[in-house]
This record gives sequence, C-alpha cells and structure tokens, in this order.
Amino acid sequence: MVSTGTVPTAAPPGKTVRPGAVIALLVVAAFVVILNETIMGVALPELMRELEITAASAQWLTTAFLLTMAVVIPTTGFLIQRFPLRTLFFTAMGLFTLGTVIAATAPGFGVLLVGRIVQASGTAIMIPLLFTTVLNVVPAHRRGRMMGLISIVISVAPAVGPTVSGLILSVFPWRAMFIVMIPIALIAIALGARWVRNLTDTRRVTLDVISVVLSALAFGGLIFGLSSIGEAAGGHEIVPIWMPLALGAIALAAFVVRQLRLGSTDRVLLNLGVFRHSSFTVAVILVVVAMTTLFGVLILLPLYLQNVLGLGTLPTGLMLLPGGLLMGLMAPLVGNLFDRFGARPLVLPGAVVASVALWGFATLSASTPVGFVIAVHCLLSLGLAFMFTPLMTSALGSLPRELYPHGSAIVSTVQQLAGAAGTAVFVTLMTVGAASAASGGAGVVDATASGIHTAFFVAACLSIAVIVLAAFVRTPKQVEGAEGVPGH
Repeated sequence: MVSTGTVPTAAPPGKTVRPGAVIALLVVAAFVVILNETIMGVALPELMRELEITAASAQWLTTAFLLTMAVVIPTTGFLIQRFPLRTLFFTAMGLFTLGTVIAATAPGFGVLLVGRIVQASGTAIMIPLLFTTVLNVVPAHRRGRMMGLISIVISVAPAVGPTVSGLILSVFPWRAMFIVMIPIALIAIALGARWVRNLTDTRRVTLDVISVVLSALAFGGLIFGLSSIGEAAGGHEIVPIWMPLALGAIALAAFVVRQLRLGSTDRVLLNLGVFRHSSFTVAVILVVVAMTTLFGVLILLPLYLQNVLGLGTLPTGLMLLPGGLLMGLMAPLVGNLFDRFGARPLVLPGAVVASVALWGFATLSASTPVGFVIAVHCLLSLGLAFMFTPLMTSALGSLPRELYPHGSAIVSTVQQLAGAAGTAVFVTLMTVGAASAASGGAGVVDATASGIHTAFFVAACLSIAVIVLAAFVRTPKQVEGAEGVPGH
C-alpha cells in the first residue's frame, strides 16, 4: 500500500521563504518559456530557405511543440503532488534551457526539432506549477492581483511572440531567436537557486501508466488533428485529418471513463471531480472560448495584413504589438478590480467589448485602413483582458485545496486545445469563404479578404452566446465575504 501522508517540504533552517519573490520569478520564467510557443510562426519562411525544407516540415516545429505540451501537461497534476516546488522549477527551467541551446546550435532541421520538443517539456511543467503555487500561498482576497500577473504570461506572451521574432529576424539570423533566450533562462535558474523554496506540500501518490498513455493519445491526437487542418488547407496534409481526430476522440472517451473509475484515489491522473464545481465549469468554458478567439485572431490578422493589405513581416508584427501591450498593462488593474468587485462585473462587460471588436473585424475588406485594424485589435485585447484574469481566478479559486494541482493541469490542457482549435476553426472558415468567393470570380486578394470576413463574422455571431454565458459567472465562495468583495 502506498502511503498518502503529507511529506513536509519546508525551507531549510535559517532560510527565509519569500513567496513574493518566488512568484515573481515564476511569472518571469513562465513568460519567457511561453513566448517560445508562438515565436516560430514569423520565422518559418526563413527557416524553409536556410534549412531547405518544405512548408509541411517547417510546420512541425510548431506542431511538435504543441504535441509535447499536450502529452506532458496532463501529468503535471501528479508531478506537483509528488515532487517539491524547487525540484520542479529546476527541472522545467533546465529542460527549457537545454532545448534552447540545442535549437540555437542545431546543424539541421532534425536537431532543431529535438530542441523544440525539449523546450516544450519544460514549458508544460512551468505553467501549472505557477498556478498551483499562487493558489497555495496567496490569500483568496488577493488572488485577483496575482492572477492578473499570470494573465500577462498566458495571454500576452503568445500575442507578442510574432512581434519579438519579427524584430529579431529583421536584424539577425534565425538562431538569434534562441540565443537571446539563453542568458535570460540562466539568470532565472541562478535567481531560483537563491529564492525558490518549497512552499507547497508533497504526497506519495502513484502514477497510473494507463491514464498517461490514454491522455497522450487523446490530447495529442486532438491537437495534431486540429493543427493539421491549417496544413491541409495549404495542401500539406500529412495524414487524413479524420484519423488523428477520431483516435483522439476515442482515447479521450476512454481516458474520461478511467478517471471516473479511479475517482478521487491517489492513482487518478486528472481528477474530473473539479467539474462538479459549477463556477469552475462555467469559467473554463469561457476561458476556452476566449483562448480560441485569441489564437484565431493571431493566425488570421497576419494573413490579412500580409496577403490582403500587402504589408511586410516586420510591419505586421509591430501592428499586433499595441494590442498585446494593452492586454499586459490591463491585467494587473483587472486583477485589483476582481479583488474588490468579483468576477461577473468584469467578465460581462469584457465579453460585450470583445463582441463589438469581433463585429468590427467582420467588416474588414481589401480597402480597410490600417489604423482601423489596429484600433479594433486593441479593443479586442481590452475585452479579453477583462475576461482572462477573473475567469482563471474564478475557475481555480472555486476548488478545494486538494484539487489545485488537478485544476491547474486541466486549465492548462484546455488552453492548449483551445489554441489549436482557434487556429483550426478560423483557418477552416477562412478557406471555405475564400473558396466560395473565388468560385464566384473574385481575384486572389478579394477572395482572401472574403474568407477572413467569413471567419470573423461567424466568430462575432458566436460572441453573442458568450455574453449570455458570462452572465452566469460566479465569484468563488472562498473569495466571498472578503473585504470589499460582495457575494455573487
């Protein structure tokens, strides 16, 4: 019988634990590792020329990253319960740094792909670790402020990734994207050696290998299938899309059945009991929709700016920067507002603003002024900023302490699925709309503009349902009754 007793993991004698310093370091480290998730998109054309590879091969640098995240993240619930914070921090940053060094020195495509996979392994551990640490050490009435900082990582890092890579590639070769990350990662490790202490408790839990295999097939298959839709639209389909999607769906059903059978035992990989908490369920659904929209816009806007308006890579990246920066600047403010007023007074107006922005994007054409595109993108970023922090805080804060690792792992997993789904759904709608316009005699530019209009129009229509759902968001019970926070 495996013991489930708590193993103390306190700081060594004589050492002062500084939760604020630990969380700040985790936030910075997480921002750096997440930035790499979207940094490759702008670099793919140059990599195709330099490494003499096809578009289908180059796309694997992003697809393999997402697949690795999908496989590793579901296991983080077990890892966070079993191993101390300090151990997991150095494991995550060590893997990320090693992967970055491999990528920076890669002589060819194969080694570069290995570097991306190792990077993703570290990234997958860091985000749930950050969530769980905040939930364990930050009082409920101050979580909004801290989750606001995490929102910068989750939403802003992917948004500014294309801008950062565009700026670097305008001056330096592609290896510089990885080289600049190495000293930052090493500094984070050095600071971690000084600051990071074990702020959470561990338990001797058992890893269910069957659950790990099923989760890898389920989430890996779904993300691979969704990511392949964009490649198939460009004529680079590796396998029929229905195959990984069907495998993922079947494996997901089997995974859910096994988790329900394991119940709340120590062998459960992801405790689905978190969905018995309605605040968690509603908030997670809205997080999925928000992340789907964010990643869909991140894939469509560059296509629109380059293929319809005829802008270059660097101007495109710079045009997406104001929205990303606005989202980052608003996140701490929204966190403070959440601590005072709760979730619904922020999420509902945010959903309305995001809907207005999507209706604005639905009016894009081949003659739309650039200033209008930037303004609407900023408006969308503002709306999403008012949604991300309250939703994530509501979702995770509504859970009992023992479910924090599972809730963090589930939220991180569905964010990856939402990112892949957003890319797939928006690209599919654009492709269908463009094909329809082309069959009616429209030119390439006008057909592309029509396809992008179709994608944004469907998203705008769905945003009405998001507004309705936002009305059901609740502030977690743990937060209710705190000073300045009304019950909801």
